[in-house]
Amino acid sequence: MSTYLLAGGGTAGHVNPLLAVADGLRDRDRGAAVLVLGTREGLEARLVPDRGYELLFVDKVPFPRRPNKAAATFPARYRRAIAQVREHIRARQVDVVVGFGGYAAAPAYVAARREGVPFVVHEANARPGLANVLGARGATRVGVAFAGTSLRGARVVGMPLRREIVTLDRAALRAEAAAHFGLDVDRPTLLVFGGSLGAQRLNEAFGEGHGAAWRDVLDSGWQLLHVTGERSEIADPGARGYAVRRYVDRMDLAFALADLIVARSGAATVSEISALGIPAVYVPYAVGNGEQAKNAASAVAAGAATLIPDADFTSSRVREEVVPLLADDARRGAMREAAASVGTRTGTENVIALVDEALRGR
Repeated sequence: MSTYLLAGGGTAGHVNPLLAVADGLRDRDRGAAVLVLGTREGLEARLVPDRGYELLFVDKVPFPRRPNKAAATFPARYRRAIAQVREHIRARQVDVVVGFGGYAAAPAYVAARREGVPFVVHEANARPGLANVLGARGATRVGVAFAGTSLRGARVVGMPLRREIVTLDRAALRAEAAAHFGLDVDRPTLLVFGGSLGAQRLNEAFGEGHGAAWRDVLDSGWQLLHVTGERSEIADPGARGYAVRRYVDRMDLAFALADLIVARSGAATVSEISALGIPAVYVPYAVGNGEQAKNAASAVAAGAATLIPDADFTSSRVREEVVPLLADDARRGAMREAAASVGTRTGTENVIALVDEALRGR
């Protein structure tokens, strides 16, 4: 029986693929011990125990970005975090470590190497984080979600996805989805969303003020499902064919109904949309190090999606680029076919294959 230690957390971008792999390992071998390493402050502190996995803790030690008091105490605190992980590895007789980035992953990689335990790195974003850049240098295997991700020895394996996305039969659920959102099953549907908190740029273009583009979508013969985000105060105009929701807890139904999607391009969003073969228009979030634009790059290059910069995304741009796409069946069909070349529903299995290779080479 193997003992797996999955390290990562902090944000959903790290926790969700970690949990998908944990579920895959547990489903494959109920006798295996699947442990998770995380911090007390991250999202994993709630989500991992809720999913039925034991969470082992490590101190949160951010890499210093500037010379200050935290930088001066970093070496000692980082050594302590490594020692904590080494103790977990010895006490639980861990056979392999699998890291997904974040605060827990960095000391896990060092601890695994010092204990002589193989470790695997998975990077979800096209622009890798510092923990995974460092970890990849000594990893037994490295997997990435997107082609072009610059990590040493990386193999493109895709993104481990939520089970409800992997098993989604869009055609079978379309009628249920239409009823759930109060829309017409026979009319094509544009889905617009910007994450749980929404995206102001998308909301302003489609649903706010005079000249908002939702009217143009309806005039084209399509209907619109607009997920505005929990903090949004956009008023629902009550127009037939325009469904406004602040939050959707059944994104599988939203995806089942969508014939075209306008969205941000977080790693999970791009991976799920591509895996489902849905044409998309991505509007990358402009804050950060540009990773969202890079996440969308392979889908855009393949012809599965188009990209509009955040600063340029207005109701006028929607009328110029998105509305004509609604009327172009041939182009959307080509985009659906292209998505098959960049999307995969087997990311979980592919990562587990890397783990198996690491164990065999031990």
